[in-house]
Amino acid sequence: MPVLANIGLLATCAGPGGQGELHPVPRAAVAWEGETIGWAGPEADLPARWRAEERWDAGGRLVIPGLVDCHTHLCFGGWRADEFADRIRGVGYLEIARRGGGIASTVARTRELSEEALFARAAGFLEEMGKLGVTTVEAKSGYGLDRETELRLLRVHRRLHRETPMRVVSTYLGAHLVPPEHVGQREEYLRLVEELLPLVARERLADAADAYVDEGAFSVAEARRLLSRARALGLDLHLHADQHGDRGGAALAAELGARSADHLEFVSASGIAALAAAGTVAVSLPIAALYLATPPLPARSLVEAGVPVAVSTDFNPGTAPSYHLPLALTLACTVQRLTPAEALKGATQVAARALGLEAVCGSVEAGKSADLAVIDAATPDEWLYHLRPNACVLTVAGGRAAWRA
Repeated sequence: MPVLANIGLLATCAGPGGQGELHPVPRAAVAWEGETIGWAGPEADLPARWRAEERWDAGGRLVIPGLVDCHTHLCFGGWRADEFADRIRGVGYLEIARRGGGIASTVARTRELSEEALFARAAGFLEEMGKLGVTTVEAKSGYGLDRETELRLLRVHRRLHRETPMRVVSTYLGAHLVPPEHVGQREEYLRLVEELLPLVARERLADAADAYVDEGAFSVAEARRLLSRARALGLDLHLHADQHGDRGGAALAAELGARSADHLEFVSASGIAALAAAGTVAVSLPIAALYLATPPLPARSLVEAGVPVAVSTDFNPGTAPSYHLPLALTLACTVQRLTPAEALKGATQVAARALGLEAVCGSVEAGKSADLAVIDAATPDEWLYHLRPNACVLTVAGGRAAWRA
């Protein structure tokens, strides 16, 4: 029953209050038993039952909940460095896709890899993410786009959850793109996705389903059809929405009761109002906006409208080739004008809410999972303003030390 003591400032990130309310506790301690937090509060008030237990010293540093990266494309083959210079020269995302690049090129490379190769590659990414203070990661399929490879990716997600220290949440993204072999046969591909949904749900290969609504991907009507079926099967819903234009994705996410609408760089005022009314989380992906040189998600407008805003990496090989969630948090501050406190809550409690895990993780409270990160800074302001390769010195995942500097 360890006790993490000598905490300079504990940002509990509990749910009540607004986006920037971290419910901080100075000079704090956290105690846990097994995988579960038993007590958190001022160290001077530590209950007697914990006082003789093993002490871990936070060194007077900032302690936060384990970070939650609630939107990633974790399992894939290859990289897409060849597209980087093209985008800098002004070649657009959709033009690259029309040339055979983009998602389709990653699909081809992913299909070549075995389950073992995909597992080893993704486990390596997770290890590096853990060093940054991340303890929960959502992983989307969508780079297989055929029956065999999509199921392979989902099996890898489940293995990663079982066999690594990380909590891995699996999302089925069959509606990522119509693959090249089905161009001109959209209905046939839509039926393939529909046919896989009952298997995915029955075998519990995914916790949620997602769809990409945009030019070159899927229409609102197609996404409604697929996600309605997923919802009927008991899967949670997410939506890639309004990334390259206002396509009505935010309104659809609200209509369907999706847990999150992600990207939203071009969300309309009516879309924001719909998300607020539905209680859907908006997921900011500032690394993708940076790489694509697109306008950032209007975080201030969303927060002021009452929409909770999560912050995530969108880690993928093409448009967000970085799993550095602290970098995404700094970008959310500098580009999207969230305060450090708002950004931190967006990658903890709000991100957990986007995954339906707010009762499990995302805050430091008794009864929650013992997921913690010790940050070499005094406050969230100091941490996120001072961009460093890594300020995390200890990551605790499920009560165990997953990483020590």
